[in-house]
Amino acid sequence: MAFRSVVTMEKPLQHISLTDWYARVNQMRNVADARRSDAFAIRHSSRSLRNETRIEGDWANYETNEALTDRISELNRWRDIISKSFEKIEREIFMLQEEKNATERELEALAGPISVIAECLTIRDGRLGSEITYDEADTEIKNELVVLENNQRLLADRCQKAWEKLNRLEEVRFKIGLEIEFKVEAVQLDNSQLALDRNSANISYKPDPTRNPKNSCSYESWLENVKNIKLLAENELADTYAIREALFVCREKARNMLQSQQERAEHTIRKRIFETQRARNELEWQQLKMKEEMEKAMCEIRTSENALRDKTDALKLAETRLENRAQRSGMELCMDQAHDMLCLEVEKLREIRRRLQVKIDESKTNFSLLEEHGKRIDVDLENKQHSLMTDIRALDLRMRLRGGEFGSKVANASQTDRNITLTRMENEIPKD
Repeated sequence: MAFRSVVTMEKPLQHISLTDWYARVNQMRNVADARRSDAFAIRHSSRSLRNETRIEGDWANYETNEALTDRISELNRWRDIISKSFEKIEREIFMLQEEKNATERELEALAGPISVIAECLTIRDGRLGSEITYDEADTEIKNELVVLENNQRLLADRCQKAWEKLNRLEEVRFKIGLEIEFKVEAVQLDNSQLALDRNSANISYKPDPTRNPKNSCSYESWLENVKNIKLLAENELADTYAIREALFVCREKARNMLQSQQERAEHTIRKRIFETQRARNELEWQQLKMKEEMEKAMCEIRTSENALRDKTDALKLAETRLENRAQRSGMELCMDQAHDMLCLEVEKLREIRRRLQVKIDESKTNFSLLEEHGKRIDVDLENKQHSLMTDIRALDLRMRLRGGEFGSKVANASQTDRNITLTRMENEIPKD
């Protein structure tokens, strides 16, 4: 039988032993177990990490939302506090402006009394002769002018201080209004951020979001600024009431002082009118008596002259000289040496008629004095009448002080009753 054989050819690679093969299988099994163990550990740690990061993220978001909520509450609280200060400042500005306007109106109203008083002084300066005196009415009217000028100066100073205070309050109101506006804007912004979540559409990555914004400040600086704003408002409001009260008190004080001075001035004018009226009545009575006495003196002179008509030329010359020299005026009508010599000549010429001639001369001298004094009384009566009418016109003019917003109010009376009251002649009116 034939023999068959097979030619075998091996790959030209290194063959491993069975032991190595088993070792390799064991190694692969061990590596697979290690990889599976590592994968399990990674999956477990990944699941733990996901849970931890989810919890941490949720808590971080919750804490952020709580911080935003607290911040919004804090902003609202400070906004309410500052808003109350803002309302107080606006209320004080309104009331202070009203007081200032009232003071300015009263200050402007003082121009009328000043012009009236100036006109009164001008009218009373038109008095004549001996009636131009520094009487009580003149003094009180000038005192009234001084009171008006002092009131003007006082009210102007108060208005200036109120204006300065208003400017400061306006400045503080602007700062507080700006602060409130910023806080409202911040609250709206934080509310909008609080409304955002991870599912919102308008969220994205931002370049360097953790940077410090420009012109930013710390929380402590912000809190100090808010407290300073509130303190500034309280400080400005502290003395506003005192300024308003000072304006009111100043107006009332000025008005009362002016009214009392006006009453004193009018009282002195009425008193002056009464005194002038009384002096005029006295002079009228004196004038009547002077005229009666002059008529009697003239009759006596004529009787005496009739008794001396038959005298000589020398006696007539002496008597003529005496009569002519008796016509001198004022203090020139004096008993000088020439007069004595003429009287001595008359006594020498008519020793028997000397006493009669002396009486004639005395009667003529007395008549001249009576006549001169009568003229003075006439002039003084005219001056007193003019002064009386001047004071009455001044008192009429002062009635304008009682009109207007700040003038005192008086009841109207009839013209006759008013004139009787002005001259205080009611006791002299005969009653039926």
